[in-house]
Amino acid sequence: MLTGKQKRFLRAMGNEIEPIIQVGKGGVNDNVVKQVDEALEARELIKVRVLQNCLEEPEDVAEALAEETKAELVQVIGRNMLLYRESSEKPRIELP
Repeated sequence: MLTGKQKRFLRAMGNEIEPIIQVGKGGVNDNVVKQVDEALEARELIKVRVLQNCLEEPEDVAEALAEETKAELVQVIGRNMLLYRESSEKPRIELP
């Protein structure tokens, strides 16, 4: 569980990154979960965008992805979300 200070730190880092995964009409499926899982292992902090044609609400998508990948949901703004999970092999981000 992240503290408020850690979430602020990650949100500040998240301002500078672009969404690397997009969730479309198919919603949260096994392929999307696998991509998010691999991206989290490689980068630790990722931004995900929910496209307009997705039938699910962005908050529901964020919760589902966080639960499936065992990641922390840092923030949901509009159709974008930040997810964080410490890398098991090579941690890069040092939280305050």
